[in-house]
Amino acid sequence: MRRLFIMLALFLGLCAPAMAVQPDEILADPAMEARARDISAGLRCLVCQNQSIDDSDAPLARDLRVLVRDRLEAGDSDGEVMSYIVARYGEFVLLRPPLRLGTLLLWGLPVLLLLSGGLYLWLSSRRATGSENGLSAEEERALEAIVRRRERG
Repeated sequence: MRRLFIMLALFLGLCAPAMAVQPDEILADPAMEARARDISAGLRCLVCQNQSIDDSDAPLARDLRVLVRDRLEAGDSDGEVMSYIVARYGEFVLLRPPLRLGTLLLWGLPVLLLLSGGLYLWLSSRRATGSENGLSAEEERALEAIVRRRERG
């Protein structure tokens, strides 16, 4: 049992998220480094696309981390750094983009298409079952006449 616990602890230790920030990137001022980490946690790696730039080993992510730190050292505020990065790379670089008409369409249009398709299928099935009510008296007479002709013929 103890051996299993040790193996589990080692496995969990290996599964911890790897921080890709290199020692030469870390700022000397701990407060500035904390600000840089906060900013870069909200920026998407443009290569990996589902990781923050802090979690990515891609060269472009490293360049973005260095750029964030350079802007902070130049005296930019957190908002100015984010605005600079977004102006340069577009809103796609944000892990949590702001809610706007474009993002609403991006997320809402598939749902609307799915709902409208379901409504169409439901209405179509109702029409199909509605036609099974039977034939009118005139249609029944015409059908009987056709059947009699075929039997004679």
